Amino acid sequence: MAQTVQFDLVSPERRLASFAATEVQIPGQMGDMTAMEGHAPTITGLRPGILRVIGTEGTKSYVVTGGFAEISATSVSVLAELAVPLDELTPAKLDALVADACEAAAVNTDRDAADKAVADLHALRATAFV
Repeated sequence: MAQTVQFDLVSPERRLASFAATEVQIPGQMGDMTAMEGHAPTITGLRPGILRVIGTEGTKSYVVTGGFAEISATSVSVLAELAVPLDELTPAKLDALVADACEAAAVNTDRDAADKAVADLHALRATAFV
């Protein structure tokens, strides 16, 4: 049996998940990463993308728009700005997220980060409904 880590995903609205996982695929700001049992302690920022969690009951996927992930040898805690189970995401919801990001980019002083968030959401749109 594969070793597991405790996985927790919370957003300001609710706790979305709390279960044992064998692997957590994270859309990190500096690139995608996979956390498994025994991982070195790490804190990373999240970029808009799909967070995939592989557990005993299969793979669960969530769309996140930002936040942080705290990884240790025995757990992965994700604090997301916004998180939606992928199976609950509709094209209309994704279009609303893109529109919000475009509005924020227009007034954001960190133009590069804002433009990257918009580009990440456009890329998500291209892959989420394939």
